Amino acid sequence: MEWALWVKSLHIVAVISWMAGLLYLPRLYVYHVTSKVGSEVSETFKIMEQRLLRVIMNPAMMVTWVAGLLTGYLQDQLMNPWFHVKLVFVLVLTVVHVKFSGYRKEFERDERKRSAKFFRLMNEVPTALMIIIVLLVILKPF
Repeated sequence: MEWALWVKSLHIVAVISWMAGLLYLPRLYVYHVTSKVGSEVSETFKIMEQRLLRVIMNPAMMVTWVAGLLTGYLQDQLMNPWFHVKLVFVLVLTVVHVKFSGYRKEFERDERKRSAKFFRLMNEVPTALMIIIVLLVILKPF
């Protein structure tokens, strides 16, 4: 089953790409929220945020899910409790992704509902989830 290793490799590359976006996007928001509405900088951030989500993050998230579930199936892990817990945390990470996407839509409408401090704190959420997920995958605690 050499192709199973290709699927697993694809999963890892997708996770890295998705996490890169999840870590970068809230940093863009920190800078965007401090820019003047309608300014050239604000408009540039809008383009950067939209492209990051549509070109990198959304496809990477989808490939992460598909390749991850396929890897779990191929390795006969789908019924293991650690795998179920991991899926819960990946689902929470997906909800964070959706929330980040919603914030982008607010910026697109020139709304500034949250502070730079809020986005700095939100920048830590994907990191915490990633740590939990990696520990579950490596340690398989139950």
